Amino acid sequence: MTAAEEEARRRAERARRVALFRYELIQDVIDTRLSTKQRGPLVRAIAAREHVGPFGETMRVSRQTIDRWCRWWRAGGFAALVPQPARVQPRTPAEVLELAAAVKRENLARTAAQVARILRVQSGWSPSERTLQRHFERLELSTPAPSVPAVFGRFEATRPNELWTGDALHGPVVAGHKTYLFAFIDDHSRAVMGHRFGFAEDTVRLAAALRPALASRGVPEGIYVDNGSAFVDSWLLRGCATLGIKLIHSTPGRPEGRGKIERFFRTVRDQFLVELSTSDTKPVADLAELNRWFTAWVETVYHVRVHSQTGVAPLSRWRDGLTHPVATPTPAQLREAFLWSAQRTVTRTATVSLHSNVYQVDPVLAGRRVELVFDPFDLTDVEVRYHDRSYGSATVFRLGRHAHPKARPEHPDPPPAPTGIDYLRLVDAAHHAQLGERVNYHALTGEPTNTDGAAPDTDSPEPTP
Repeated sequence: MTAAEEEARRRAERARRVALFRYELIQDVIDTRLSTKQRGPLVRAIAAREHVGPFGETMRVSRQTIDRWCRWWRAGGFAALVPQPARVQPRTPAEVLELAAAVKRENLARTAAQVARILRVQSGWSPSERTLQRHFERLELSTPAPSVPAVFGRFEATRPNELWTGDALHGPVVAGHKTYLFAFIDDHSRAVMGHRFGFAEDTVRLAAALRPALASRGVPEGIYVDNGSAFVDSWLLRGCATLGIKLIHSTPGRPEGRGKIERFFRTVRDQFLVELSTSDTKPVADLAELNRWFTAWVETVYHVRVHSQTGVAPLSRWRDGLTHPVATPTPAQLREAFLWSAQRTVTRTATVSLHSNVYQVDPVLAGRRVELVFDPFDLTDVEVRYHDRSYGSATVFRLGRHAHPKARPEHPDPPPAPTGIDYLRLVDAAHHAQLGERVNYHALTGEPTNTDGAAPDTDSPEPTP
């Protein structure tokens, strides 16, 4: 379809919508059964209120316009309500517009103003810039040249433990609770460095997957993650800084760099999670069983199968690529990396507060901003640091909670014990009781009644003495 044909189609569609609006407005007025006396108040009522126009705008229509549309309808029907295109003779010579289009085609980056300048220099006269813009739009010359799409090269780390990629996957429902899988893979070998299913997609479950990986596979040079809430938590940045790991977050809206972990998750869904949903497989008993099954699948299936991209089994490629034994962090280094911290200002009474708890610290720190380092699951043991120097453990002055608000337990709370109260059954019983208490209308009129509340049968014979 040419530009002229497309423009004609758009104009015809707009005219049809206008005609439909006009007809909808006058359809009650043009009823032949109405008398002139009846039609007048109806027209005035239509003219007095606002209407939603054919293109969504709010508008009013005068009585004279409504009468004119009615006359058009009686004369030519619906076709008479369709606006006719204006017949205007072009004021700009066709040869000038053709020259302007040729100048534009030479360089699509030229604006209408620039084309007008060129025409004035060439022939001493030019149409207005707006005229040239409309002409270029009709010829589809106003669209800039398509830009070259961005091309992303295939990246792969040159050696094991150069870069780990981490992400989270929504897992199955276990014991009535949704599970989430945190996993880290080595970019060079695609081997799984650490993994853990948990009941929450939070920092604690992330640490449960990363900590064993660091203890057994060593410390990577960098970790590449997305911008999920668990991955942007300050704890992860502190842990990476403690162990000398470069933490890299992907650019929002540009997930291309996480293709390997996404491909691994696809394998998990197709080969592991699908087996959990088969009808002949017993449901997973608990989270420990799910993690045990997944570990067995990773070690006996995924790690030993030849990878389609590398041509080598993931675990073999990771081991063969190591030029020297991996240096694993000491238990003390791991503990330090997985501690949480918070900044607080010491009051004049040498106390600090942390999540509803109040602690007594060294009086020399009064008025100073200190760092409180703690295990999120045990707020009774808090270390106080100032300028990277330890001032010992804070003394608990008032303990409101034992764990950090984000440190939710691994196992969700069991459902509350049922009370045995069936509210709807009680309501139903009360309703039946109300229906049984019928009003004795004969008692209200003073007439004798039988023992069941009904009036006696007057046609029955008298009782025999």
